[in-house]
Amino acid sequence: MAGPRPQREAFYLPGGTAGERFCLLTLAPNAVGTLIFVHAFAEEMNKSRRMVALAVESFASRGWSTLQIDLTGCGDSGGEFEEASWQSWIQDCQDAYAWTSAHRSGQIALWGMRGGALVLADWLRSGDFAVPLLLWQPVSNGRQHLTQFLRLKAASEMLADVDAKAAMDAARASLKAGASVQVAGYAMPPALAQGFETASLGLPEAYSAPVVALELGSAGREDVTPALRLLVERWQGSGIAARAEAIAGPAFWQTLEIETCPELINASLRALEAFA
Repeated sequence: MAGPRPQREAFYLPGGTAGERFCLLTLAPNAVGTLIFVHAFAEEMNKSRRMVALAVESFASRGWSTLQIDLTGCGDSGGEFEEASWQSWIQDCQDAYAWTSAHRSGQIALWGMRGGALVLADWLRSGDFAVPLLLWQPVSNGRQHLTQFLRLKAASEMLADVDAKAAMDAARASLKAGASVQVAGYAMPPALAQGFETASLGLPEAYSAPVVALELGSAGREDVTPALRLLVERWQGSGIAARAEAIAGPAFWQTLEIETCPELINASLRALEAFA
C-alpha cells in the first residue's frame, strides 16, 4: 500500500531585483529536512526538469521536502533573462535560505546542479553558512562554462560561413563592452557573464558540513574526472567532509531526447541519509 503523496505549494518570493521569484515547495510527509534546489544554466535547466521532478518525488518519500527556486530571469520568475545578474542570483539563494529558515523546521541542505553549483558556492563564500551540500554534475570553472555556452553561438555562426573563433572573440568583446549577446535564444547579459568569468567551485575554509558530489559518465568508469577528484581532495585537505562518486548514466542535461538516470537518484538518497 502506497504511503501519502507529497503536497506541493507554488508561491512567489518578493523583492527580487527584476521582480518576484517563483518557488515550488514539495512537502514530504513527516519531513526531516528541506533541500533548497538551485537549477542548471539556460537550456540545461529545461533538459533537467524531468530528472529533477523524479528526484524530488523520491526525496519526499524519504522525508526530505524540496524548495525549487527559479533564479531571476529564469523559468517563471520575474524579469527577462537579459535582466539577470550574478549578484541577483546570489541574492536569490540568500532569500530562499532565509525563507526556508523561517518557515521550515528540521535540517536544511542545499542541492545544486551544473552551473547552479557555482552560484551556491559563491553564495556560501559570501557569508557564514555551513549547510550540507549535494552537487549534481557540478561545474568547477565558471569561465569554461561560459565558453561552452558561447560556443553555441559560434556553431550557429559557422552555419552562416562566419569564422567560429572570430564569432567567439566578437561575443566576448561585446560582453566586455557592456552589451548583451544572443546565444541559442538567450540574451546573455554582461552582468551575468562577468559573474561566470570569475566563478569557481570553492568553499569556505574548513566548511563544517558534509559535501557529496555526484558525476555521471560511461558504464565501467570507477572514478570521477580528474578536475573533480582534485577539487574534492583539496576540500578534504582543508578539513571538509567531502566525497565524490562516479555513476554510469546519460548526460540528461544535454541529450536531444529527455532521459533519466535512476541510479543518480539512488546515490542522492544515500547521501541524504548522512545529511539528516
